[in-house]
Amino acid sequence: MHVVPKTTTSAPGLRERKKRATRRAIAEAAVRLAAEHGVEHVTVEAISEAAGVSPRTFFNYFPSHDDAFVLVDDEVGERIRESVRSAPADLPPLDVVRDALVTELDGFESRQELWALQSKVLQRSPHLIHRGLQAHMADERALAVALTDRLHGPGPDTEEAPGTALFARLLAAVTLTALRVALEHWCDHPGETALADAFHEVFTQLAQGLPRPTE
Repeated sequence: MHVVPKTTTSAPGLRERKKRATRRAIAEAAVRLAAEHGVEHVTVEAISEAAGVSPRTFFNYFPSHDDAFVLVDDEVGERIRESVRSAPADLPPLDVVRDALVTELDGFESRQELWALQSKVLQRSPHLIHRGLQAHMADERALAVALTDRLHGPGPDTEEAPGTALFARLLAAVTLTALRVALEHWCDHPGETALADAFHEVFTQLAQGLPRPTE
């Protein structure tokens, strides 16, 4: 099994921790209410009341009503990109992204019920799937930029390396899709498999070039 190197990162300050907690409370309230009543019957006012915030505070964290059901862990992408940029220079690109994602697994695992509820909410509300796809593509593009900066260096010279940019886009798309597959498999089989096991399995197969299963 790949061993994730220890890195020293500064812990978020009290203000940042409070902001994250508020965002999570709003998102969790939105998903739980939608799972119980249906998205179309859940208002911003109801979400805000359940989360213990004002509607004005709601819009400080989510641009629209629908975003609260989709962008449950939006800050995760920012942390992943920062980990990619600060990873050891000699680490292979696939390992860089894998290690960045590994640091988020504990957070995902502690919220399995919420992820499962969100999946049901999205399935019942097709219009949210489009918004989710937009968010996923935005995460892919942002991760690709972080990878391109790492591989080729930030600045105007980045545009002069189309091969690097294409590689970065592909790596971002493949790794985030692998994470999604691991999460979905884990949510679909509660109690049968650990998220870490599903994650390492998909990334092992990815690193091996997706060989055909022998069993």
